[in-house]
Amino acid sequence: MRDFTPETYRNLLRALKAHGRFTLRHDVDLRPDRSLRLAEIEAGEGLTATYYFRTVPESYDEDYIRRITALGHDAGYHYECLTTCHGDMEAALEDFQQNLKRLRSVVPIVKACAHGSPKSPYNSMDLWQQHDYHTFGIEHESMLDTDFSQTLYLTDTGRRWDGYRVSVRDKVPQYQDQWTREGLVFHTTDDLIRALQSPSHPIQKRPLLINTHPQRWIPFGATWLEEAAVQRAKNIVKQVLVTIRKH
Repeated sequence: MRDFTPETYRNLLRALKAHGRFTLRHDVDLRPDRSLRLAEIEAGEGLTATYYFRTVPESYDEDYIRRITALGHDAGYHYECLTTCHGDMEAALEDFQQNLKRLRSVVPIVKACAHGSPKSPYNSMDLWQQHDYHTFGIEHESMLDTDFSQTLYLTDTGRRWDGYRVSVRDKVPQYQDQWTREGLVFHTTDDLIRALQSPSHPIQKRPLLINTHPQRWIPFGATWLEEAAVQRAKNIVKQVLVTIRKH
């Protein structure tokens, strides 16, 4: 079966249900209409997830936000304030508050997670070195409030499950070597499903945080092929950025 299709995602969900200990997170970077498709699949499987929306036109759509949360899912704020404010901490804090207010005019928001912004020199999570997101009614920041010493983080960044190799920020570098030694590295969705279906695989010992980018989970066809080609090109650029920042 082709990877990154709705059918493959449904198979992944069923394998995760058998595993039993997992949290579903989605970064809605683009195309909220495609997020709705995944939200409907999850609802059909009796599952809920958190969808993190950016406040840029390619992600923010109040109709889709309402439709997704009406299925029982949560909405969160996918902030990128230090990038949009060019590293200005105080301007970024004001931007965070204003965008959060905008989202909360649509649905309740108590969760947040930073957008990676791989081409930016700024990491928006650095905002919380000087400020406290709890002050703004945020109860959970996905990367800062997850105990990764216990929880395995798996993300489809780069349109692959071992995308940490080409990711600038969507990874947990302090634990990646440990996870690699334990055999907790997967390339395709089928690799991950097979591990979840194996009672003896080390993945069975850990709770999971599963993060996907819904814009890439689409039916096979011309758009699927275009998405795959664009992501391959992006991965080359991201690998260059990762190499540059290491040096």
